[in-house]
Amino acid sequence: MCDAPASRHAALAAVSPRLRCPQCGAPLGVSGGQLSCEARHAYDIGRHGHVTLLPPRRHLPLADSPSMVAARQAFLAGGHYAPIARELAVAARDAVGASPAPGGCAVDLGAGTGYYLTAVLEQLGGWSGLALDASRPALRHAARAHPGIATIACDVWHPLPLRDGAADLVINVFAPRNAPEIARVLAPAAALLVVTPGESHLRQLAGIPGMLGVERDKQAHLHAKLIPHLRIVDRRALEFGMRLGADDVRALVAMGPSAHHVAPGDVAGNAGIGAGFTDVTASVVVETFRAA
Repeated sequence: MCDAPASRHAALAAVSPRLRCPQCGAPLGVSGGQLSCEARHAYDIGRHGHVTLLPPRRHLPLADSPSMVAARQAFLAGGHYAPIARELAVAARDAVGASPAPGGCAVDLGAGTGYYLTAVLEQLGGWSGLALDASRPALRHAARAHPGIATIACDVWHPLPLRDGAADLVINVFAPRNAPEIARVLAPAAALLVVTPGESHLRQLAGIPGMLGVERDKQAHLHAKLIPHLRIVDRRALEFGMRLGADDVRALVAMGPSAHHVAPGDVAGNAGIGAGFTDVTASVVVETFRAA
């Protein structure tokens, strides 16, 4: 992991030409401990490396709490979702070509702790990464996940702090997506990679009271939002089993939106989940989109 402030400033400097001021739309650059534009709008670089880019009087939406981020960090550190990260990295390599030119920029929309963006950057040597998320606790981890990751706190449901055509690749893993803005920031030959849960994802945990299931017709809803702006060019399904201990299951539940609905005692009390191990299915779909 990268923890040097100089490295985090260097990562911001590398991507700053791709950023735009949320107040006036002008390019941003690193100056001292700030990102600033020619109109002298300035945004402080936090001590953990992230910058909040929002228009005046706009606030970050509710996002992952410190406890949710800690649970996600613990679960991902166990390697349980490593097959998803590997599949995404392969899809990224296929999307940009077997020998990607250095200097590209991969944008992770809803990046969380930077786990998946790190896998993509390790596949695409010489690229920069830009992690966008509304959760400052998550971005603190993302800033240390890889020396090439710059971190921006923003609201993905509003105009992104990116210039038109700034992204050579956008990834979106289990996160919100703003289709018109994604289409705007994609470079002409760039691609969007979206990872969504399949129908069987975590089906063994469905009996936990309050546990959220996979949305019915999730792929159809995804396509309805994206295809007016983008076209699908590749689809790959991935399903695998996970052998999870009780602590792993608790972390898995606590790291996502189900954390708002499931009481801690309800996890341990669910039939089939005790002090031993539980076999749980992971099922995802990885899709590649390009400009329509």
